[in-house]
Amino acid sequence: MKLMDQSRAPYVESIQRLAESGPLQVMVPGHGGTADHGGGHLAEAYGEKIVNYDVPLMLDGIDLGENGSREQSQQLAAEAWGARRVWWLTNGASQGNRTAALAVRGLGERVLMQRSSHSSFTDGVLLGGLIPAFVAPNVDERHGIAHGLTPERLDEAIREEIEHGRKPASVYVVSPSYFGSTADVRGLADVAHSHGVALIVDGAWGAHFGFHPELPESPARLGADIVISSTHKLAGSLTQASMLHLGDGPFADVLEPLIDRAYTMTASTSASAILMGSLDLARRALVQGTEKIGQSLRCAEQLREQVRADDRLSIISDHFDEFPDIVATDQLRVAIDVSKLGQSGHWVRDRLIVEHNVFFEMSTATSIVAVIGALATPDVDRIMTALRAVADEADAMRRAGQADKATEFPPLPAAGTLRMLPRAAYFAESVVVTAHQAIGRVSADTLAAYPPGIPNLVPGEEITEETVTFLQAVAASPTGVVRGAADPLVATFRVVRDPVTASLQS
Repeated sequence: MKLMDQSRAPYVESIQRLAESGPLQVMVPGHGGTADHGGGHLAEAYGEKIVNYDVPLMLDGIDLGENGSREQSQQLAAEAWGARRVWWLTNGASQGNRTAALAVRGLGERVLMQRSSHSSFTDGVLLGGLIPAFVAPNVDERHGIAHGLTPERLDEAIREEIEHGRKPASVYVVSPSYFGSTADVRGLADVAHSHGVALIVDGAWGAHFGFHPELPESPARLGADIVISSTHKLAGSLTQASMLHLGDGPFADVLEPLIDRAYTMTASTSASAILMGSLDLARRALVQGTEKIGQSLRCAEQLREQVRADDRLSIISDHFDEFPDIVATDQLRVAIDVSKLGQSGHWVRDRLIVEHNVFFEMSTATSIVAVIGALATPDVDRIMTALRAVADEADAMRRAGQADKATEFPPLPAAGTLRMLPRAAYFAESVVVTAHQAIGRVSADTLAAYPPGIPNLVPGEEITEETVTFLQAVAASPTGVVRGAADPLVATFRVVRDPVTASLQS
């Protein structure tokens, strides 16, 4: 097969040609396409090119016409990631998750989900009327980190569902995790396909996979049927710019029109040319960026080495070999155990920001996580100077008896019993009650602790005391927020008023 010219960025090139032709735009967007014709306020802040390149959809040679530039660029992306086809997303990987959920409803109504899924897929389950079942991933209990599934555990979970007359039509797994742990996607795909089940991989954090020999392979090349790829996270596109990949597997012919239909429902009719162009450019940069990616990997390794040299800190991924589900690690993720400091990871991250203007991606009670983009080369010395200064500050506080109680964080709660279908619970008559009154009731909302956005409650699940305790602890932490909560501190919950009546009506 003849390879395509990956040195080109056809979509961006066509936008540039249009801008250079000096068009007089009496159409949307309302800024007129130039600083002089209405876009001065934008050009002043962001530069004139962003105004010039912000063009609408449905223009000949760009979106319209046979083999237009957008189509060409998406074909290039499909080849680059090893997919049959790619859809560009301008509302993040969340749009991809909702699209995937709506699409696989066409295969059947039951889906088996890794519990540590992003809440946007749970939203898609609700929208599509899917019936979910859950399988728990391996969890690092010390750090409260959810990893992934082994093929053996997935096989067991599918068989359990089949034995109870609930065969799933699709399976949803997460790889890599927020912390860079990567599952055996090929093995998971083989298991799913052996049962006649499609495999969806939430690869949001692995959009850069497959572009360097020291990185794991792209999930689309490993047998996944649908891959959600959050290109903006580490692969160099602008925020919100992401992709959905269709693998060239046994379900491709059936899934392609289903994804097309679902995409039409979830995509904007005014998708940003700026965001889509950034996907075109990011793909080209990754394909041509082996050397740059290597530099980023070296930066990450330098950071790990310097962390290891400080006996107050350690690298969490150094112990990933203790977990059978982890077959590879994203080397651009640097998760640091700060528990020896006597202060929570939330405190450490906050001090790094406030005192040193150094921003880590996230924190937990025991850790902070640095994310190094595949084309980025951060100043490692500056990071470590700041981190050592914060560690020194923590040492002084510990000697003064000022330990941070936030280190005593509750464990991740187990899922409550699913007493209603999510869609029925969401649309049922609901009432807001106190947290204490909510225990034992049926949730009407999806509640997900951020970071990392894993749903701790889905509509239809019974609310447990453990879940209430966990969510309130997250809400009270300096960097925590609970998406979907009835109030910021999770003092109240929205519950189904009468689950029995609601179930009968549904």
